[in-house]
Amino acid sequence: MRRRRPRTKALHLLTLSLLQCIGVIPAPAQQLDQASLIQRIDAAAHARYDHVISYTVTEHYSVFRNNDETHPAAEMTVKTLYRRGVGKSYTVVSQSGSGILQKFVLSPLLDSEKNINMPGNVEKSWFTSANYEMKLKPGGMQQLDGRNCLAVSMTPRQKGPNMIDGTLWADPRDGSIVQIEGDASRSPSMFTKPPHVMRHYVNMNGFSMATHARALSGSALFGTTILTIDYQDYQVQLLPAK
Repeated sequence: MRRRRPRTKALHLLTLSLLQCIGVIPAPAQQLDQASLIQRIDAAAHARYDHVISYTVTEHYSVFRNNDETHPAAEMTVKTLYRRGVGKSYTVVSQSGSGILQKFVLSPLLDSEKNINMPGNVEKSWFTSANYEMKLKPGGMQQLDGRNCLAVSMTPRQKGPNMIDGTLWADPRDGSIVQIEGDASRSPSMFTKPPHVMRHYVNMNGFSMATHARALSGSALFGTTILTIDYQDYQVQLLPAK
């Protein structure tokens, strides 16, 4: 019996290699080349759209002034409903603080998110190679939030306030997004500079969902403004399995 074990192990390794070559099972993350990783990122974005029918989430917005992230100048909590093929709608649960910031920062932000997620628009904001020129960054595997990931530089093919010029970190096993960070390629307002944006994601039901976002911008009208968004209590409806 002992003499047969090396042959059995060799046969197992050969079978594993063949399955990886034909794509039945994914190859180890460290073997991924740039094209394969970007392909997985694209596939993850399309799979999320195809399989997530709807979701609700509670979003808490906080606006801070002049680098003070302890005392928010304005806050808003909204209940967000997303429906595939329809877009997003928002119900304001509570709001407090500066009426000016509510009117000129938070309300326009919600309007912008509605527009971005309308049918015909939503695909243009995806983090995919159709919208971005992507290149695998050197440095190999990194850990973010306890997840192994690879960093990819992304440059928008077209400029827009919702397009990020920066870095995307993806889980190489399935291409799901772990984090994005960079500068908006265009300012959302003539009164502000393009904000620096960071957004964290968690893998939920196999798909990336945002958990925290932060944007820093400067303007002559408001000075330095920091906006944070915390996402909680997701309720996700998926396409039923066939």
